Amino acid sequence: MTDTTTISPAATERGPVPLPLSLARLLVVVGAVGTIASAFLSWTWTSDFPGDLTVYGYPAGLQILALVGGVLTLLFGLTLWDVKWLRWLNPADATSPVFLTALSAFAVCWFTGIAIAVDLGGLVNLDPGAYVAMAASALPVAGALALPHPAPGTGIRGYLTKPQLPAPTKVSALTERVIITVGIALALLAFTYGIGIDNDASETFIGYLLLLVFAAWGLMHTGLVDRFATTAAHHKGFASALAFVAAVVFPFTQNDDHNANVGVNILIFATVALGLNIVVGLTGLLDLGYVAFLGVGAYAAALVSGSEYSRFSGVHFPFWAAALTGMAASLVFGVLIGAPTLRLRGDYLAIVTLGFGEIFRITVNNLDGTSGPNITRGPNGITQIPDLNIFGFNLGDSHDVLGHSLGRFANYLFLMLIVTAIVVLVFTRAADSRIGRSWIAIREDETAATAMGINGFRVKLIAFALGASLAGLAGTVMAHVNYSVNPQPYQFAGAAPPNSAFLLAAVVLGGMGTVSGPLLGASVLYLVPEKLQFLQNYELFAFGVALILLMRFRPEGIIANRRRQLEFHETGQLDVPAQETLSDDAAVTKAGA
Repeated sequence: MTDTTTISPAATERGPVPLPLSLARLLVVVGAVGTIASAFLSWTWTSDFPGDLTVYGYPAGLQILALVGGVLTLLFGLTLWDVKWLRWLNPADATSPVFLTALSAFAVCWFTGIAIAVDLGGLVNLDPGAYVAMAASALPVAGALALPHPAPGTGIRGYLTKPQLPAPTKVSALTERVIITVGIALALLAFTYGIGIDNDASETFIGYLLLLVFAAWGLMHTGLVDRFATTAAHHKGFASALAFVAAVVFPFTQNDDHNANVGVNILIFATVALGLNIVVGLTGLLDLGYVAFLGVGAYAAALVSGSEYSRFSGVHFPFWAAALTGMAASLVFGVLIGAPTLRLRGDYLAIVTLGFGEIFRITVNNLDGTSGPNITRGPNGITQIPDLNIFGFNLGDSHDVLGHSLGRFANYLFLMLIVTAIVVLVFTRAADSRIGRSWIAIREDETAATAMGINGFRVKLIAFALGASLAGLAGTVMAHVNYSVNPQPYQFAGAAPPNSAFLLAAVVLGGMGTVSGPLLGASVLYLVPEKLQFLQNYELFAFGVALILLMRFRPEGIIANRRRQLEFHETGQLDVPAQETLSDDAAVTKAGA
């Protein structure tokens, strides 16, 4: 077998490192094996560095991450040798996944070596294992840079071995369900590992982020993510049920109730982000004061939930009634704010909603009995909100289930899973309905939609009211989880969520117009400041940098809506062949071809 084959010029572009092709492939595989082996060596002599990297034969902390990066690099490196049983790993037939997975291991190893030297005071603190890891992880990067970079769909295997690829084989429905199960299990494993990293081990979490970002980027370039999304769409009910089961299993994997607290807060903010996604993602209305609706729901529930500091302290509604009260209050405020303002467009609407958010915060801050009526107790807020008691099940108490002790936050996590499932159901049904198609038409071109007979004002008002009521529902649970409500969090931007900037960033980062996008965006944006305490004072700066990078490399968001993906990219710019990246809808496929 020779190193070159006559194919189209688009597929013969070589990398910047002038190495023979056979040597480049060898460097990738040898370096990956060396990286894997280095994880079983000692990287430093002292256990003062987080993760205890001093043990031989037992990877821990950042060594586990380097091991994972090395395995991924090896697997994708072997695809360059046209290993038959690994062809499914790279359906896009590109070399960029090899480079990106190699970069994930390289980033983890070199970051660890530098962090050990900086934290412990010099290179003398590095054991031979660290030097082996840094040298070995650099080899696949050099090898990947020497590989040819064919245009998407033209085929690296055709360049390396043969000009034609076999047609993709059809798989059974059972196999597709197995694929969905494995994908969701891997996602649960990755999330569980990340949330389980100790808050004091910021170096380990940074390594986790480096591995996750580059590995996920590489998987996107392979086309596996698009194929998985298409497969999950074919079995939407099964995939949704399995994702719900994975979320239910999560508390049983944790020994620390604090991690369940992180999980319940992620679900609260993800649910609110889904409501905002109706306004921003589906309807195209820029709302900069959306967190106020979360506050309205939280305060309304706090007033009727039996707190002795409530203005109506003698009133104690059951949860379902308190939830309806919070939703109704947010719905009313959504209509009252939307009715006079939704005739505005663009920046003008954004300014008005920003003003509403600030008005809400200032108002509840002044309803303290001095500056105004004593309703919210001003800056002190409403405290000592009792835990929920649903069907005799007190969510504030610990319970033993299947031999595992579930604490207070785990109980609220299960409640929020039900609430999130309801919100997801409402979102998907609304998006697929006639009114949902009207929202999308308004987002694309309001003038054209109005000309086609859509009542733009009524449609936008419905979106505003529905999004507000969903935020109010999440606010009801948040009031009980936190035991109190106060005005401080309900602002446009702050050091910690919830705030409008956080919610908007979650929608944009995750992917506007999708269900899983805001869930992922809220998880990332909440988990990163939680684990990296030094970022809390630079949250807005981090948001800005993340959004700039996102707009440059993936403007449609991490989880792309198909229509938006086609808007932002030409078919030839995508990393997978056109017939595998476009929507199943025949009209969309024809339009993108």
